Amino acid sequence: MENPAPGPLTPGRLALATATPDDWRVVTGWAADEGWNPGLRDAESFFAQDPEGFLIGRVDGEPVSAISVVNYGASYAFLGFYLVRPDARGRGHGIATWRAALAHAGDRTVGLDGVPAQQDNYRRSGFEHRHDTMRYVGPAAPSGPVPAHVRPAAEVGHEALLAYDSACYPADRPRFLAAWLSTPGHRAFASVVDGRVTGYGVLRPARDGARVGPLFADTRADADALLDALTAGLDGAGVAIDVPESNAAAVALVAARGMEPTFATARMYTGPVRAFAQDRVFGVTTLELG
Repeated sequence: MENPAPGPLTPGRLALATATPDDWRVVTGWAADEGWNPGLRDAESFFAQDPEGFLIGRVDGEPVSAISVVNYGASYAFLGFYLVRPDARGRGHGIATWRAALAHAGDRTVGLDGVPAQQDNYRRSGFEHRHDTMRYVGPAAPSGPVPAHVRPAAEVGHEALLAYDSACYPADRPRFLAAWLSTPGHRAFASVVDGRVTGYGVLRPARDGARVGPLFADTRADADALLDALTAGLDGAGVAIDVPESNAAAVALVAARGMEPTFATARMYTGPVRAFAQDRVFGVTTLELG
């Protein structure tokens, strides 16, 4: 996030343009440097949803700022990757990039996950706090054998998974979900009871260990079983999951596994969002795209 302390002077004016996937590899490096621990292949799914939603700022051809405002349908968008290169901070590049990117959302409600230091700034821009989210990190330690009703997501019809995802999220996101479930290296499982999906989850490799997201489930027992399937065979490697603290069952699940809170954010919105099953959200999909 932009820092008010000025860095070295940079000549020239900020030029903003829609980012390419190659540009975003640079931005993902910035995010990693900030400790956000991005997934290794996140950009492929991010760009599948809204390739026009990624903005990069350059001064004299060198990238200095970035942001994403990804549109989901006609009424919802999500803001992430608000970054300014450390040596270019304090020059107004961040706020210029922010204003240009928000125009992409039009009159949609915009969501974001904001770190504590920036939440007052987001409030001044019209964002209102809805709930806190905490990243929990710990060694992968399955709590028991994986039940028979948990199966690879590829064995479950895509339409059934999309319907479940839509019930747990403020918008339909078919393009994103299709990419997220099929990206090489991503591990996805679903819980199916009596022919009905009762949850699904995805684990992906990240810069540091692995990240789980989403983890959506009807009950804590479903979420536990899915997490066991997702982390099976990781041999104690570190796993991170971003848990909405408004879901007491989700907090209890990660606490029971000995996972430690490490990184706080707050989900904030500029307006109303479609009702969704917040009690089924045991782990958010990503802090960058919601």
